[in-house]
Amino acid sequence: MLVVLGFLLLLTGARGFGILPGDSQSHLEITDTAILNATVQVCRALAEAEGNVFTTPAQPFTVTDVATACRAQNSIRSFQLAIVTIKFRNVRVDIRQVLNASFHFDDESFVEGRNIIVGGLITVKNSINQEDFEAARENLGTILHPLQDFYSHSNWVENGNQFPNSNLIRSDTSIGNIAAVNRATCRSCNGDDCSDNILEDITRDNVLTSGYFSLFPTTPTKPAGKCSHGGTFDQTSDIDPTGGINKDAADSEHGNLHEVAANLAAMATSEILENIRQEVEDVPFLLMLGISRGSGKALCFVIDTTESMSDDIAAVQVATSSLINNVAGTDNEPQSFILVPFNDPEVGPLRRTTDPQVFNDFVDDLSASGGGDDAERSLAALKLGLMGSPRSSDIFVFTDAPARDVELKTTVIALIERTQSVVNFLITGTSSNRIAEADSQVYRDLAQAAGGLAVEVETDELLNATIIIRQISNSSVVTLLQASRGPGPSESFTFLVDETTMNTRIYITGNPTMVTITNPSGSTHGIMGTILFTSSSVGNLEILELNHEEGTWEIEISSENPFSLRVTDQSPIDFLVDFVEIVPGGNAFDVLDTRPTACNNGSLLVTLTGSDTANVTGVTLVEAAGTGAIAGTVEPQGSGQFLVGVDKIPSVPFVVRVNGTANNPSFEFQRQSPTNFQASNLTIRGEVDNNLVPGTPFSVPFSITEDMGGNFSITVTTNDQRFTTSAPSSLLVQPGVSTNSTIMVFAPLNTPSGTTITLTIDVKNTDSEDTNYLILRIVVFNTVTDLTAPMCEVLSFVNCVQISSTKTWEVSVRVSDGADGTGVERVTRTQGNGTLNIGPSPSNGNVTLVTYNASCVDPDMALVAVDRVGNTVACAFNGFQLSGDVAPLVSQVHLICALNLAVGLLLSLW
Repeated sequence: MLVVLGFLLLLTGARGFGILPGDSQSHLEITDTAILNATVQVCRALAEAEGNVFTTPAQPFTVTDVATACRAQNSIRSFQLAIVTIKFRNVRVDIRQVLNASFHFDDESFVEGRNIIVGGLITVKNSINQEDFEAARENLGTILHPLQDFYSHSNWVENGNQFPNSNLIRSDTSIGNIAAVNRATCRSCNGDDCSDNILEDITRDNVLTSGYFSLFPTTPTKPAGKCSHGGTFDQTSDIDPTGGINKDAADSEHGNLHEVAANLAAMATSEILENIRQEVEDVPFLLMLGISRGSGKALCFVIDTTESMSDDIAAVQVATSSLINNVAGTDNEPQSFILVPFNDPEVGPLRRTTDPQVFNDFVDDLSASGGGDDAERSLAALKLGLMGSPRSSDIFVFTDAPARDVELKTTVIALIERTQSVVNFLITGTSSNRIAEADSQVYRDLAQAAGGLAVEVETDELLNATIIIRQISNSSVVTLLQASRGPGPSESFTFLVDETTMNTRIYITGNPTMVTITNPSGSTHGIMGTILFTSSSVGNLEILELNHEEGTWEIEISSENPFSLRVTDQSPIDFLVDFVEIVPGGNAFDVLDTRPTACNNGSLLVTLTGSDTANVTGVTLVEAAGTGAIAGTVEPQGSGQFLVGVDKIPSVPFVVRVNGTANNPSFEFQRQSPTNFQASNLTIRGEVDNNLVPGTPFSVPFSITEDMGGNFSITVTTNDQRFTTSAPSSLLVQPGVSTNSTIMVFAPLNTPSGTTITLTIDVKNTDSEDTNYLILRIVVFNTVTDLTAPMCEVLSFVNCVQISSTKTWEVSVRVSDGADGTGVERVTRTQGNGTLNIGPSPSNGNVTLVTYNASCVDPDMALVAVDRVGNTVACAFNGFQLSGDVAPLVSQVHLICALNLAVGLLLSLW
């Protein structure tokens, strides 16, 4: 019910800047603009620090242009994905927190709203520091919504403020002069004219107020004399004083101030992004946004380390060293590297790094020990890799044993669907019969679900087989076709090669008896001596590399064994896909955390990447193991996004195929999702509203609904064995009736703040075998008692007597966090080219000493100091300013940034 109400309010813009395109600015537009502007600023600073020229892209900024200007062309897809994630989480607040006044700064809930922002900001920074960028994006999107709503729902604009309220992102200062509960703030509007309904003394005394809001006509209430939010849905707007003060849209009660409020919201969004950047530094900040000089993808190895894998580990170590040597520092260097070892019975720990050499060291440290010829916990290890890897990762599993934990197959497939990661298996135990045919099929099924390969090789072939790691994990690899079939008569498949592609490869497993390829000109391999491709094979894998020719290719395969077919290419043009829930008659949507409903109508959002001129002409859901296909109706949403409606979601696994055109010059293209998706007839819902405090039980409510009802088994897993859960093993669900239950999650006291718990809830109808899942992220948050930023104290200062290239100035500074602080984490120079020395005080390790010496022609220097819980201060110094006096020159970083960003924003708008 709340979801439906949230959608309705989104459609009318009743709870924020709205979502629909039109004359008014929306949360999506404000967020998009701020992220692109912030990325340009950071990339410019990095380029200048490296001595490179930065070319600012033309306005309005686009993802493609900004990534290109940042010399991160191969990160376009991951950059787009990061922005989409942040924006979706922003909009979700209006859907999932529709009646929570604190998330909208309604009902004068200023303290509560600020607590959400400050707590979330700390969580974002902690997640970035732990290189959990996915969690950082989700939490950033959540806190941006109330931050932006402040300017539309409060009277900050009416009080004449021209800059953001920087105290919203600080916990150690006053938000402002908040109206007392018994103080009147508004008078009734004069009919439809609400331009002067805020009382004069409120504006004169610079008092903060916001509108009250109630959705239900039976119980609308607000304190006497208080302002209302206003709008059609606000039931308090008819209570004296009538009307409202929101600026959500141009036609709102205070709509004449909508543009001012929206611009301030954009400046505040830029300010909080700058605050994050100052603490975590430039490169991690960009990684959080999916920007890197490499591929923008993550590479994950899941490796069996039992005794029988000794030779295999040696081959992987050689392959890893070769891979690192080839990709380090290039456009194909993965954004992050992840390693998950597993033994008998241990799984993990997961190790993550952004440094390719560190990852190489991780792999080199592996050694085979223990275990035997028994099955291993390979699926538990893969599950951990999927939970710890960002979306669209490349995962490679190395093993020579069957899976002992086959019961996790459903959970692993759920994680594959949710993360849309490609999983490949390199298996070396089949010829020795260590892995039976049925056991191999488990790996084949998972590879097919993940758009990967299950390659069966001898140990001495493994090194040659690892060549596919470099081929498949290439930054610009796209999928043109993927299918799997059982034994049967020959079947033909077609795929389209376009002018942007450059390296078409066909991967076939299963040793088919016949493969025939026909190029767009009609030539078939072997006829008249025409050579259409080169081929190589290893184990059960055949790799065909096609000669480039644009147009439709055909491949005919006949096989007495089950086989898989995958066709890849390299191209900048690709797409992201999310199944969404929309309100009938509108196009507001929320991304599903579960499977879509089978045999029913449904919607998905397709986001094109790599081209600002490309257009989607068709989207089809194609059966993964059959020929059935369901075409959708495409509605452009702007910014490369297309909302697709289908009359019926297939009841069998399917892939998403996208057809489109691109201009300049004009050509057609076709892409396919590597991931197989499934639908379900049962619905599972759940929501996490708060952060988990270590050592305290945390409640996660969820519900199950199914038309036929029945007995449902419940399986709950987390991404770390330290986190314990308590949940029912089964639930009896009445037909068509929502059945509620609760999962309890517990994190140990020593769990670091910012740690993300990935909670997977698998539900199975024991009668029909129908399954669905819900994947939730829970962030661990330790209560912060240190609310004070570090301080800079000038110990000595030698100033510039006159402007002369031969004169120098010096300053010595003590940076401390106070007796009750958590200690200085980092001091970084942000301005100045002189000689800088930073080190701990010999007498007190919690104090940092800074000395600086520079020419008087370079008189400005600035530092940023960050304590261990994220409080940040900027300290600015000038060689002429102190005139010999010893005194601190301290300025809060967000105040400096507010002025700079305000000027930048005004210039960009101009």
